[in-house]
Amino acid sequence: MKRIENREILQQVRKETSEKIEKSRCRILICAGTGCLAGGSGEIYEKMCELTAENPDVDVFFGPEIAHTEAEQKTGPVEVKKSGCHGFCEMGPLMRIEPMGILYTKVQLSDCEEIFHRTIERGDVIRHLLFKQDGIEYKKQEEIPFYKKQTRNVLKNCGHIDSEHIQEYIAAGGYRALEKVLFEMTPAQVIEEISESNLRGRGGGGFPTGYKWSQVARQPEKVRYIVCNGDEGDPGAFMDRSIMEGDPHKMIEGMMIGAYAVGARDGYIYVRAEYPLAISRLKLAISQAEECGLLGDLILGTDFSFHLHINRGAGAFVCGEGSALTASIEGSRGMPRVKPPRTVEKGLFAKPTVLNNVETFANVPMIINEGAGWFKSIGPENSPGTKAFALTGSVKHTGLIEVPMGTSLREVIYDIGGGIKEDGKFKAVQIGGPSGGCLVTRHLDVNLDFDSLKKMGAMIGSGGLVVMDDHTCMVEVARFFMNFTQNESCGKCVPCREGTKRMLEILERIVAGNGKLEDLDLLEELANMITETALCGLGKSAALPVVSTLKLFRDEYVEHVVDALIAEESMMDTAWASRAEDYIQANYSRNITLEDMAGHTGFSIYYFSKLFKQQFQMNFVDYLTKVRIEKAKMMLHDEQASVKEVGRSVGYSEAGYFSRVFKKRDRGSAIGIPKKCKKDKNVLRLCKDKKWIKYTTKI
Repeated sequence: MKRIENREILQQVRKETSEKIEKSRCRILICAGTGCLAGGSGEIYEKMCELTAENPDVDVFFGPEIAHTEAEQKTGPVEVKKSGCHGFCEMGPLMRIEPMGILYTKVQLSDCEEIFHRTIERGDVIRHLLFKQDGIEYKKQEEIPFYKKQTRNVLKNCGHIDSEHIQEYIAAGGYRALEKVLFEMTPAQVIEEISESNLRGRGGGGFPTGYKWSQVARQPEKVRYIVCNGDEGDPGAFMDRSIMEGDPHKMIEGMMIGAYAVGARDGYIYVRAEYPLAISRLKLAISQAEECGLLGDLILGTDFSFHLHINRGAGAFVCGEGSALTASIEGSRGMPRVKPPRTVEKGLFAKPTVLNNVETFANVPMIINEGAGWFKSIGPENSPGTKAFALTGSVKHTGLIEVPMGTSLREVIYDIGGGIKEDGKFKAVQIGGPSGGCLVTRHLDVNLDFDSLKKMGAMIGSGGLVVMDDHTCMVEVARFFMNFTQNESCGKCVPCREGTKRMLEILERIVAGNGKLEDLDLLEELANMITETALCGLGKSAALPVVSTLKLFRDEYVEHVVDALIAEESMMDTAWASRAEDYIQANYSRNITLEDMAGHTGFSIYYFSKLFKQQFQMNFVDYLTKVRIEKAKMMLHDEQASVKEVGRSVGYSEAGYFSRVFKKRDRGSAIGIPKKCKKDKNVLRLCKDKKWIKYTTKI
């Protein structure tokens, strides 16, 4: 690719590249995000390349250039491309075929030849690879409910362009915003436009981006830095990773615009070392931008110069905090410092620093191109724009989504996510990771924006959404997040270092059944102390998951404590066990549940299950099955009884399922037809140890 030395050449490259892509007869975009690569999409890519290369009737090109030869332009090549994350992670590996817009889901290596010969060569749609929901097949990606209900602005290019080639980004309108600010806007006008858009930081607290930039721009110190926080450490969050992997130039362009606005000549991208693919694609993107003249000195023939550097984090969650992050870049231990001074005054190398996260910078080029008014037209007035969320947990369709700010939790979980797995009941969602809180059923229609969530005692944070069903123990959830926070504490301040440790000890004691009711008050006291006195923002929010679950699910904490006391007494008095046995003997033919048994004996489900296993050396389901099989064996002595009748009598409505359970549970016994009885198709007998027992039953 020729060096882009001015505005005119950039526009020419954009036009030529767009035309060449449009001439492509077919584009095969294979998801090469981390999730799909783990599912085998790399091998699928290699196979599709082999198929296209071996076929004499198909032209295909590979490598960094977009179809240059005359022959390719005449015939219209088939392009095999590695794209970024498509977002529909539950259905990966994914393959999109353009221009038809077909999305194939759960593609396997064995499907490649069929895809090539049927879809690529003949244009046939392979139905068994299409996404299906409620009996409906969806041919086009945009028609799938998971995508149809979204507004993908930041993620627009992810899954639609080759993330490893700068030409594709340029063809999609990339670096048009940089071109605009360099030739048509002053730095002050850029800051004014970002301020007018009311873009709020997507990394946590939602601080106004324009105001942050203006603070840096007015500092007397002329050496300034732009830093991108790609240290995405929240459990279940992968939004920033997907942007860095799937559309790295959009983030880079946003950083360049920020650098122009505040007068910075150097920028740093701080990325988790656990994101090797993101690091690799960022390095490639930076090298390609430098090679063609869009990064470095005198960009596009102007006096604007900007250099980008990548720093890998060591996996410390605390380095997501601004001062800890800058300390890590400097080569020091990543630990927060006392503020003021703020990062905008003395940040990286004690110089004024703009620090925003990946998604925030990725919004900037769109605001410059479309205007602040366009951005404010999306979502509520105080939290405009869209927000990317990582939807995980007990939801049917997990993945990376993007919706307007203000979208309700109900829309996200049920319209986009397809509802709770196995048609279970929604219980709660943890939003904002370890620094966030829980939302429950009554919050399903609350708007997902900064201000609305703050009123609920929660926060958007980086955008992780972990959905939980009614089988989830919220005390266990609180313990999980507290264990994470305690492990990730940098140890600098006593409230966070010691306070989280004590809280974790109490939670572990409660879960183990050794808690006391006064422990609940102690948890709240410790939580308040940590929140009020911790040094950094991460420490101040460390106790939020516990505070949130205590407020919303205090009865579960109490159950753990009270039931443990009851259980301790019950271990000495086994009268409950006799009641349980009597109840099972009287009701084994009904569809009795663990909930029924717990209610009959006066325990919570959690402790009844625990006690039952201790008393009978097996769980409730296994014990119930054992009783049913013993009853069935007695009934099978009656030659007049049929298998269907016996199964129904002991609680199995389907004869086939009853037979399978019988075979599995009676250690080698089987219901079948002995050789000597094959002439009589109405005779079934019970076989044990290769001997036919006398009792016989008719079908």
